Amino acid sequence: MTAVDHRRSYPALPHPGRRVPVLGDVLAFSADSPSQSTMQLAKLGAVFEFRFFGARYVVAAGPEAVAELSDESRFCKHVGPDIEALRLLGGDGLFTAYNDEPNWQKAHDVLMPAFSQQAMRRYHSIMFDVADELTDRWDDRAGRGETVDVSVDATRVTLETIGRCAAGHPFGCFKSEAVHPFVEHMVAGLKGSDRVGVLRQTFLPRFFVRRAERPVRHHAAQLHAIADEIIAARLRDGLGHHDDLLELMLVSDLDRANIRYQLINFLVAGHETTSGALSFALYFLSQHPEVVASARAEIAEVWGDEQRPGFEHIAKLRYVRRIFDEALRLQPTVPGYYRAAREDTVLAGVHPMRKGDWVLALIGTLHRDQRWGRDPDAFNPDRFAPEEVRARPAGLYKPFGTGPRSCIGRQFALHEAVLLLAVLLRRYDLIADPDYELQIAERLTLMPRDFRLELRRRQ
Repeated sequence: MTAVDHRRSYPALPHPGRRVPVLGDVLAFSADSPSQSTMQLAKLGAVFEFRFFGARYVVAAGPEAVAELSDESRFCKHVGPDIEALRLLGGDGLFTAYNDEPNWQKAHDVLMPAFSQQAMRRYHSIMFDVADELTDRWDDRAGRGETVDVSVDATRVTLETIGRCAAGHPFGCFKSEAVHPFVEHMVAGLKGSDRVGVLRQTFLPRFFVRRAERPVRHHAAQLHAIADEIIAARLRDGLGHHDDLLELMLVSDLDRANIRYQLINFLVAGHETTSGALSFALYFLSQHPEVVASARAEIAEVWGDEQRPGFEHIAKLRYVRRIFDEALRLQPTVPGYYRAAREDTVLAGVHPMRKGDWVLALIGTLHRDQRWGRDPDAFNPDRFAPEEVRARPAGLYKPFGTGPRSCIGRQFALHEAVLLLAVLLRRYDLIADPDYELQIAERLTLMPRDFRLELRRRQ
């Protein structure tokens, strides 16, 4: 434990230059791309601050400082301003709950069996069913010489998968060209929550906050209505006929409002982060034909001629898993998380914190630390070879968060992503526009913007 030495004078935290009186660091920060703006400021130091209309954010960018924040004896999860605003949509769900809310631990204990290996075996065939719907769509586009919008279709396949696996609910994402209303309201709600979270921290009159909250509450109501209808349909069908996450909640003592919030949390977090990570992985694969060749060789060896290999075959695709891990390292879809001090302490020897003070930990800087080896900005799946993992210090890889509040659906996401990557690499040549430069869209999570692929059937 690093205690606060009240006799010591701690230096002021570095901040962006050209700070404007009253307005703060508005010239160094873009409200439309807050995560990317914050990453660009990381060069300021291991711990720095920026201010925006009176709102103060302290950011841990140095790898040692981020690793220090993972110490559960000193720090814990904090629901930061943007996630707190997200409670308009997700209430006290697993991701959005405060640490001291009783429904968090209760729901966590209820839902853990939904991610056991036995449960994952049940989901496996559903994942293949949805993958088939994606390949039907992509076969049609390939046959007509059309490109595909990777992030849009990754969202389709991951939402359809989590809907069927978690709640037995098909969203019908491949039955129409239109974006499903759940996605429409989710995207608008996520972006709006991000804005509301910042505004609540500023000195601007509450009028601006209420104005920004109004559309978010509208989108939240639409998401609530969709979730309530999914729950009502299950109750009409009768309990005892399903073996999924929704069934576990409905036969528990969770109250109906919390079940709605947990369902929304899972539908959002269970597809949004995976769709972004899958999209980034496909981008990197389109730039590295040598990696594609190695992956295809492994897929051919492990799967042979089987069109729908069994559950155990996914874990044997170790190189494909490394591809996904490396994509998440370079482009974590959740770019940071908040941590709060359990007691008075000093972070990285420079930032005294009172109990309850919070810091934003940047994952991107941790994932590009020099301890990852030569050229940490380069895409290299071999960084996750067993010998490389053993030689590297622990704690440098945090795409799923840290501590007891880390992602409960991690194994679900990994199984789904490796399965989908293998299916797509086996079936298509992925041809990107040579003039495309990676652009990133932000809506709390990150994903490629306007990234399209030309597809060529291989078999």
